[in-house]
Amino acid sequence: MTRSDDLDLLDFSDTTDFEDADRGLVAPPSAATVTAEDGRVVWDFGATAFLEGDCPETANRSLWRQSQLCARAGLYEVTEGIYQIRGFDLSNMTLIEGDTGVIIVDPLVSAECAAAGLALYRSQRGDRPVTGVVFTHSHIDHFGGTLGVVEPGADVPIVAPAEFMEHSVAENVYAGTAMLRRGVYHTGAELEPGPAGLIGVGLGFTASKGTPSLLPATVDVTRTGQEETLDGVLFRFQLTPDTEAPSEMNFHLPRRRALCMAENATHNLHNILTLRGAVVRDARIWARYLTDAVDTFAAESDVLFASHHWPTWGTERLTRFLSEQRDLYAYLHDQTLRLANQGHTGIEIAEMMELPPALAGAWHARGYYGSVSHNVKAIYQRYMGWYDGHPSSLWEHPPTESARRYVDCMGGLDAVLTKARRYLADDDARFAAQILKHAVFAAPDSADAKELLAQTFERLGHGAECGTWRNNYLMGAKELREGVTTTPISSGSMAGALSVGQVFDSLAIRVNGPKAWDESFTSLWHFTDLGRTYRLSLRNGVLTHAVVPDARVRDVNADLSLTLTRDRLTDLLGGTTTEPIEHEGDLMVLHRLLDALDRTDPSFAIVTP
Repeated sequence: MTRSDDLDLLDFSDTTDFEDADRGLVAPPSAATVTAEDGRVVWDFGATAFLEGDCPETANRSLWRQSQLCARAGLYEVTEGIYQIRGFDLSNMTLIEGDTGVIIVDPLVSAECAAAGLALYRSQRGDRPVTGVVFTHSHIDHFGGTLGVVEPGADVPIVAPAEFMEHSVAENVYAGTAMLRRGVYHTGAELEPGPAGLIGVGLGFTASKGTPSLLPATVDVTRTGQEETLDGVLFRFQLTPDTEAPSEMNFHLPRRRALCMAENATHNLHNILTLRGAVVRDARIWARYLTDAVDTFAAESDVLFASHHWPTWGTERLTRFLSEQRDLYAYLHDQTLRLANQGHTGIEIAEMMELPPALAGAWHARGYYGSVSHNVKAIYQRYMGWYDGHPSSLWEHPPTESARRYVDCMGGLDAVLTKARRYLADDDARFAAQILKHAVFAAPDSADAKELLAQTFERLGHGAECGTWRNNYLMGAKELREGVTTTPISSGSMAGALSVGQVFDSLAIRVNGPKAWDESFTSLWHFTDLGRTYRLSLRNGVLTHAVVPDARVRDVNADLSLTLTRDRLTDLLGGTTTEPIEHEGDLMVLHRLLDALDRTDPSFAIVTP
């Protein structure tokens, strides 16, 4: 829903964004769809055709407008020598022409879409080789399509901000299963595109369903002001950790007077904490880096572009845009803490927060992707944590047990449904959803309870200005009616990009602690291609690893020693190899290790117990 019915603050007659989004179109997509090798459609350009019509009653007018803008697709010229592929995925892919080829910035979510975008570019600008890759930050929609533009082992520099690999793995592997499942709600991946279903996520339409991949960076950006020349193009970097991503950077192209703001300044209010889950971001430092960008780059720039949405042209306009984006995050941060220091909790502050009219009326400050409400709660969480200070919150019953008691207190299931219908009739869908959640958790077999909650979610979703709120509500309604959606996991080629230490960390997360309490063994892993040996131990349900110096390898009392290459590791742990492995000691130790690991279930329930 839109707070305070503040759509009247917006000037729907202002067409500037539409003019900017259409500016520089070189060529539309050359095909109706992008397909995988097996024929699956991973991106359908026709899925957004319905957005050409007027806003229906089943959509928030402001979100509908944003979705119309995000539906633009094709190859666009930003300025001389800089092009963007937009509308091929959730994110943009930028192509910067160098002396001999083209440098790719942020190659989308999947290899198929990135390859299709590069092919469209080459059809218009010639068959230029890829001479460099830049990852602006550690989210999958900015590196997942890497193998669609470069081959593994290609002699191409890959530039990324410091700790890029560490944070890419932490987000996409360590908590990847849970984030992927919640990401289905976040992006509305299983919703039918259309006026009553998926209309976008604010940043773009949705994420593609192709093959993600990752290649490790070969050049790390470790400080602001660092300069790198790629294929004759001078890049000047601004390191911005703990902003929109824990590892992120902006860059300036001084000779082309062009500024890339990665995902730190886009045409919407972003997330301090995404609904799919992530590390809570620092709104204070985010605002400060935007101030630095204004002071350092704005006066030397004629155009600003980003990893989502459309560019902003003109020094004065882009300076105002960056300044207002800065004020947006700073205001939310400072006012949240002001109210917290008066004793208000996160949920209370979220209801109290109102943006200054100048920001509330700016199209690029609207909450299409991150809302004021959940961003305020995230800022509170960053400083104060999950506990709201009330002792009753310390030891609450879990959802199902609480639900049974609430429903009993309210007079039973039929009484709760009657009350919920009354609140819906009084246009209080928010509270209807709260009590119907208890009804469903207390009586998960009640078709009436699930259908009424589904209808309530639909009403809330159709009114939401935030695209991710809409998708969460409508996915909840869909699963209440149809059951849990199967969430396919496609890790693509990411596993091969992990370090050995990261692979072992990902195993540790999967150890079933109670099952492994009584296990105790140590193994040595000699990697011949890395010239390195790891000690892996399982004790007390905890899997630990460490690099063992060559001089101390003989001192390790190991139950099993394995000799292998890094490439064999993924196959061995995944159980996809039948080839014998060089070893000394008890090979059953390896089987005991694998037996201690849980298989992750990416299709767990969310709106039902």
